[in-house]
Amino acid sequence: MAEETILLAHEGEANGETRVNSRVLEIIAGLAAEEVEGVARLRGSISERAKEAFGRHVHGKGVEMRQTADGLEVDVYVDLNYGVSVTKVAHKIQEHIANQVAAMTELHVDMVNVHIAGVVSLKPEVSIDPNDLFGEKTEANGDK
Repeated sequence: MAEETILLAHEGEANGETRVNSRVLEIIAGLAAEEVEGVARLRGSISERAKEAFGRHVHGKGVEMRQTADGLEVDVYVDLNYGVSVTKVAHKIQEHIANQVAAMTELHVDMVNVHIAGVVSLKPEVSIDPNDLFGEKTEANGDK
């Protein structure tokens, strides 16, 4: 089964045509979404998550794209960081995806549907002192 490709518009005369694989557009949209502050990660399908569990990096995960008569329609599935404004982050995702796709391909994005699949808690990083793995230094000082 052949991958869907989309013909890019040309200015002036060209020596041929330029086509971009639809997966490339999904990757551009996914990377743009990940750049938005407040996005924890893209949420892929079950099969994409299974591939990642076995060490394969899945590009364009969490993004579905269709070409319509009005332009491109994008569905993006994301997990957001806890405490962010869902509506503000979703709006920024919509703007950033539309801008990046247009800047890189000159294609019009008609619609970006943002699906909030989950919320991720930001826990502080636990620092481990390699010289005190079992907390013996704090116990010896009488802190515990």
